[in-house]
Amino acid sequence: MSTLTDTAPTTRRGLSTTAANPRPLRLVRHSLALAKRSLIKTWRTPEALIDVTLQPVLFLVIFVYIFGGAVAGSTHDYLQFLLPGILAQTIATGAIAIGVNLNTDIAKGIFDRFRSLPIPRSAPLVGAVLGDVVRYVIVTVSTLAIGYVMGFRIETDPFRAVAGCLLAVLFALCLSWLPVLVSMKVRTPGAVQGLMFALIMPLSFASNVFVDADTLPGWMRTFVDVNPMTHLVASVRGLFLGTPLGSHVWWTLAWCAGFVALFMPLALRAYRRKI
Repeated sequence: MSTLTDTAPTTRRGLSTTAANPRPLRLVRHSLALAKRSLIKTWRTPEALIDVTLQPVLFLVIFVYIFGGAVAGSTHDYLQFLLPGILAQTIATGAIAIGVNLNTDIAKGIFDRFRSLPIPRSAPLVGAVLGDVVRYVIVTVSTLAIGYVMGFRIETDPFRAVAGCLLAVLFALCLSWLPVLVSMKVRTPGAVQGLMFALIMPLSFASNVFVDADTLPGWMRTFVDVNPMTHLVASVRGLFLGTPLGSHVWWTLAWCAGFVALFMPLALRAYRRKI
């Protein structure tokens, strides 16, 4: 009887705790806590934001003032055309940092500490991805800011402009699961960066980022037409400048869903095997 009396309250407390903290809610709560850790880390190392603040400035200045006259006949016209593409390219390359940071944390043994904590196994990865939203907001703001200084002007309404920014941030957020997966597979942060640049650069240049897709060779157009970067850039241009949107927004959202559906489960599976 004493055994039953001693164990019953423990069982009831366990059931109560489980009911009060269902698994999805625990995942959200712990992921947000780890996202906060990521934000604090970024705040204490501002030099880690150079790629999302200085890079769009360099690309816009170099391409607009060196190639603008040759490509579009006018630096202003080329700036209007180029900025949405630079935003898409920079926000995509900005996602590489999460893979580098995760690989570094794993090498330092930080994830061994996470494994010892009573948190869902996927919380560190989900938290890292959520924490990177701030980087994508920063790159969006910095690109638009330098663009406005150079003379870029949004030609639609504020609602569409905000929608274009949110679509770019969503794209980077979903794409970030690819560098997360790569960080679980390779050994060093340098390998993550090198491999991701090898994947992102063809997507950026074999697209409509720098020139109109109609000017590209026919054999390249097959790839350009299905390139997710092409759809993102066309969507942002349409929302910023009022150019025809067609089905580009829907294709961009479909690519976002595809990135999450494919790379997120693979990244979580690789993480469970690695840690």
